[in-house]
Amino acid sequence: MTSTPFLQNTTTYPATELVSQDKIRIQSVDILRGLVMVIMAIDHVRVYSGIPAGGLTYGVFFTRWITHYCAPSFAFFAGTSAFLYYRKSGSKKDLVEFLVTRGLLLVVFELTIVRYFWTFNFDYTNLSITGVIWMLGWCMVLLAPFLRLKPSNLAIIGVSMIAFQQVLGFFPALFPESIQPVIIKYWSFFYPSALAGREGVVIGAGTAALPSALGVSIFYVLLPWLGVMMAGYGFGQLLLKDDATVKRLCLRIGLGAIALFLVFATILAVRMGDAGNDAPFIFRALGQQKYPPSQLYILMTLGPIIALIPWAQKIKGPFSKVLKTIGHVPMFYYLLHILLIHLSAYVVNMIVFGTVHQDWYETAPFVGLAEEFRWGLPMLYTTWAIDVVILYFACVWYARYKGSHPELKWTKYL
Repeated sequence: MTSTPFLQNTTTYPATELVSQDKIRIQSVDILRGLVMVIMAIDHVRVYSGIPAGGLTYGVFFTRWITHYCAPSFAFFAGTSAFLYYRKSGSKKDLVEFLVTRGLLLVVFELTIVRYFWTFNFDYTNLSITGVIWMLGWCMVLLAPFLRLKPSNLAIIGVSMIAFQQVLGFFPALFPESIQPVIIKYWSFFYPSALAGREGVVIGAGTAALPSALGVSIFYVLLPWLGVMMAGYGFGQLLLKDDATVKRLCLRIGLGAIALFLVFATILAVRMGDAGNDAPFIFRALGQQKYPPSQLYILMTLGPIIALIPWAQKIKGPFSKVLKTIGHVPMFYYLLHILLIHLSAYVVNMIVFGTVHQDWYETAPFVGLAEEFRWGLPMLYTTWAIDVVILYFACVWYARYKGSHPELKWTKYL
């Protein structure tokens, strides 16, 4: 690691210049991360319920829509947390080593533990996906070489990658036609090629067909999400300012993003209506493309999250304690919640159908059930609420264990 060129210009801050550890642990990051992780579980219970992603009923549409806030928040706050890690350690070398090792570990988790918890099988010829943990892992690895840049410059690059992402689709065109098919195949992991058809799996309203490469369904192409993580890294320096400044800037950025979204989403929804789309106006406005994440999708999701930061920094009481605890141990929660939801589906199926029906989940998170076998929304939300309570107490235990064993270095990765 030490021979890597971008580690040779390592900056180390004197102890007197470092912000205190209490200040570095920004409450709003844990609170909002905990909130979106609780929300995320709704969508994953929905997977096992057999209810499609999106739909033309308000209950199903908003059950899916509310969970759109999760992935952008994870990527954004992963960047912010990386900046705060750097400020606490004072060493870019330490941060780079952490990002690369943690990032690669997340990729391994996605392909092993996470995949097994989804499907309860080892049949890799059947289905492999690049989920959110895969995306976060590789984006951490890709972020590492850019850390020689100033946080503000990283934020500019990140926002530019989001804003002009469609240009990335033309990258394979820079190569001779004879090798373009090979380039397109591998470039699909980074961004869908403008030269290729959108092949893959259509997974619901507000999405396009997922690209695929090497037998893998690509949920999260990397470059737009890397842009989100870079923007989050640059945003981290804002959180170290005084409370009044943080509040003012977060509201300006967050509300500004919401305003931009409302203007352009309204224009788009009207145009879709004029073109014959008879879905309700609010569905057309809010059903933005997640795969890959469009500019409007990012504005719709990150705008409110950033605007909520001043609230999350000040909130007190039992609710904040729950969210902070979950947000403090996100990887532990993530791994456990898929296992728990899968097992909960067995319990529901035993009660309703008399058998666990593991055969339904062999290809999770792609689950397609006939309508007579799908759960209703009341069952979905009841299962979700019970699982979140169980997950909270598990997180309390792990947070205490982690805090009482600082000598265990592996706990910083989980």
